[in-house]
Amino acid sequence: MPDLTLLLYGSASVALLLLGWLLWRFWQERQYRRRPYVAPAHNDWARQPLPPQSPLHRVALLGDPGAVATDGTDPILNLLKSWQHDTGPAGTIIILGDNVYPTGLPAAGHPGRAAAEARFTSLLTTLGSFPGNVVFLSGNHDWNKGRPDGWEYLRRQEAYVREHLPTAHYLPPDGHPGPVTLQLTDGLLLIVLNTQWWVQRGPRPAADAKEPFRKLRRLLQANRHQQVIVAGHHPLYSNALHGGKFTAKQHVFPLTTVHKQAYVPLPVIGSLLPLYRKVVGAAEDMAHPRYRKMRRRLLRVLQEFPGVVYAAGHDHNLQYFQHKGGHYLVSGSGSKTAFVQKGGRATFVHEHKGFFSLEVYAPGETWLRTLEPGQTEEVFRLRLEPPAPAHPVLLPLPATVSQLAAPSGQATGNGLR
Repeated sequence: MPDLTLLLYGSASVALLLLGWLLWRFWQERQYRRRPYVAPAHNDWARQPLPPQSPLHRVALLGDPGAVATDGTDPILNLLKSWQHDTGPAGTIIILGDNVYPTGLPAAGHPGRAAAEARFTSLLTTLGSFPGNVVFLSGNHDWNKGRPDGWEYLRRQEAYVREHLPTAHYLPPDGHPGPVTLQLTDGLLLIVLNTQWWVQRGPRPAADAKEPFRKLRRLLQANRHQQVIVAGHHPLYSNALHGGKFTAKQHVFPLTTVHKQAYVPLPVIGSLLPLYRKVVGAAEDMAHPRYRKMRRRLLRVLQEFPGVVYAAGHDHNLQYFQHKGGHYLVSGSGSKTAFVQKGGRATFVHEHKGFFSLEVYAPGETWLRTLEPGQTEEVFRLRLEPPAPAHPVLLPLPATVSQLAAPSGQATGNGLR
């Protein structure tokens, strides 16, 4: 009996401690959720004026627009129209993946095809009048949420873009890992990686898992004299769900991470799911072995080249990190928003719909701006620290868009070597 009493007291103590921690976390989150957070070192950002002249080139970085409204009222699409009008031909729009929710573009006759096509058409129609560059990446949802038939879904979506917006680039083509380059203007180079290739299950184009990183290193070495943007769907730093950050509510109602209305209380036990996703990870989480390996290899290359901007979507919020001389963006709130934790390595985070715009005024002068619908004032902007001056190095380069061979259709398995 004493042992049982001791066990009950111990269990009750643990439960009370966990409840106290959850209440403290909930109170903390209430203080900053949905409010822009800027790291103390950059609290003077609003006093830094933009250059008086117009930028030479603007780049809109918009991720996860796959659930936009189809009736003309979507706030992001309307904001994007305004951005396009202000920018004109001296601009590029990069759609950072998860272009169609929930599972990409199903086959004709599938029950979800009509809704998916309506959403995607709304996005393509908005982009159709833009005279600048339009670039599409693919995300895990475009690959049927990473399921084994995802390559089929990806190829169907790419063909749909070619048919309905033939001036756009879908990169890398046919689901290849890349890297693929696109010269946006003098002194500004875009490099695109298909990060889903490394975490995808089932068939995908055949490639050596390590070779894309070797090619990326050679490409960055040869273009130290330029401002380089590397774009991929998956973030390398994140204070949100895929980075292992959860709300107090998700510890008590863990099923809401899968469906927002799944309010099934599972206190104590519910904390196991956030712990699992933080330590082990689902396939789309940074903690997952395939994602972790891809991230480690990519960071190892990028950190050799200060000044590079890496832009991603995937998490449904806006985040900016400056780490070891690199600039890391998460711009995934194109149609949804989700919790993002303040602090840590983040310079800026905001749980709000919107997207980032990079504005290049001159060599070595690039500004990051935050664009959000419904905001009367800008919530954050920053002049990005430029890389050290360098001269171009003549090295063999990966394929450019114009040099890419026709898709081979060859498939491979999922192992990371």
